[in-house]
Amino acid sequence: MKVLMINGSPHAKGNTAAALEEMKKVFDAEGMEAEILHIGNKDIRGCIACRSCHNTGKCVFDDFVNETAAKFEACDGLVVGSPVYYASANATLIAFLDRLFYSTHFDKTMKVGASVVVARRGGLSATFDELNKYFTICGMPVASSQYWNSVHGQMPGEALEDAEGLQTMRTLARNMSFLMKSIALGKKEYGLPEKEEGLHTNFVR
Repeated sequence: MKVLMINGSPHAKGNTAAALEEMKKVFDAEGMEAEILHIGNKDIRGCIACRSCHNTGKCVFDDFVNETAAKFEACDGLVVGSPVYYASANATLIAFLDRLFYSTHFDKTMKVGASVVVARRGGLSATFDELNKYFTICGMPVASSQYWNSVHGQMPGEALEDAEGLQTMRTLARNMSFLMKSIALGKKEYGLPEKEEGLHTNFVR
């Protein structure tokens, strides 16, 4: 089974990376194929709502978003990690996720999602909620842990001193592995949930 992990921090070896690496150790032990992509330092512009992807199936800006799309489609679970900026995720990561989720038209139902947030002190819960919305709008179950999926640390390496935060990451990875395996068995036995044709209600007439 495959897990795609997105590091939205501009620092490839910072505290967000440390949190994701702690999860990856568990995924490796669980027999999962886990890959970490570092996107926080890339030049990724935001969506311009041109809707070109509705016709082509890919974003009009042919960059790392389109390169990641096939890996997203192939994965059984997606982990998104971000540092906290003003009680929000890194803007580069948000631009990346907006375009990745909107331009990819494959069925994301029952891919397991998990968000991981890192901060010196505050803004973690708001960022955690923000990232989870990408999963819950498209039928992706959200993996949980023993606490909200957060780690504290400011300077590089400080996350490694947050024993509870690292334990939260390990628990999250174990729970996510269990969910992915259980969903795979369920899909084999019962298939995916029945889908109705989409309804779109506009509130401005």
